[in-house]
Amino acid sequence: MTSTQNLLAPDTSMGAVTLRVADLDAMTAYYRDAVALQVLSADGDVALLGRGTTAVMILVHAPELKNASPRDAGLFHTAILFETEEALAASVYSVAQKHPNTFTGSSDHLVSKAFYFTDPENNGVELYWDRDRSNWSWSHGSIEMSTLYLDPNEFLQQNLTERAVAQPLIGGAQVGHVHLQVGDVETAREFYVNRLGFETTTRFGDSALFVSAGGYHHHMAMNTWNSKGAGPRQLALGLAQVDIRVPGVDDVGALTERLNHFGVQTRDDGAAVSFDDPWANLITVTAAG
Repeated sequence: MTSTQNLLAPDTSMGAVTLRVADLDAMTAYYRDAVALQVLSADGDVALLGRGTTAVMILVHAPELKNASPRDAGLFHTAILFETEEALAASVYSVAQKHPNTFTGSSDHLVSKAFYFTDPENNGVELYWDRDRSNWSWSHGSIEMSTLYLDPNEFLQQNLTERAVAQPLIGGAQVGHVHLQVGDVETAREFYVNRLGFETTTRFGDSALFVSAGGYHHHMAMNTWNSKGAGPRQLALGLAQVDIRVPGVDDVGALTERLNHFGVQTRDDGAAVSFDDPWANLITVTAAG
């Protein structure tokens, strides 16, 4: 049993995902006009998008970089969580109208309903809504999730309102979880569970691992479906940084001490600590308070 002092705080959450992009205007337009996020700030080579005061995507213009191979480690998808089924339907309908060829599938995962897309630079995007936690099932310490067929047209018929069509910016949205491609699941478990302090919520053999803080179904996931055996990433377009939010600076300090104990190289300023995972994905843990 993992000691609670070696775990991330129960109210840990995910912050914005930062992507390096080749075409800043096109990518900004996709997340603004199709996904229905707001441009919170745009300064030169950086665009920040989200809802209200919540940052979801940070796009950094890096036209000099090339695309990584689909078999490299990196981002599998950024998962954007919506407050209501109506809000999710608004975003799904908006993407379907403006970029219909980017839709890749939809599933009922028992804990959530999810729709999958690929943005114009081939970054995976999940748009989803959570069922209430009282409806989740746990068995022997693992969350029960599945991949059941979810008819997108039926979902829209049931949840898309005239208001949502006219004004898709309904309700809040945030990064719910981040799913990575990695070289092997056991190394991911050693790093993200034993060192970083997430708890395993479910695992699919040697191919996928789901982890969270505070009993969420997953804040992060790692799979080897396309990337088995992948080594550390080279600098490329795509994922630049994953942001994890913990309640306060004491949580950042405790994590920094734990990572240093394990020999993980960290950069910290008291309010945030940054480090690389075994595949050179940059992770930054920031104090929310």
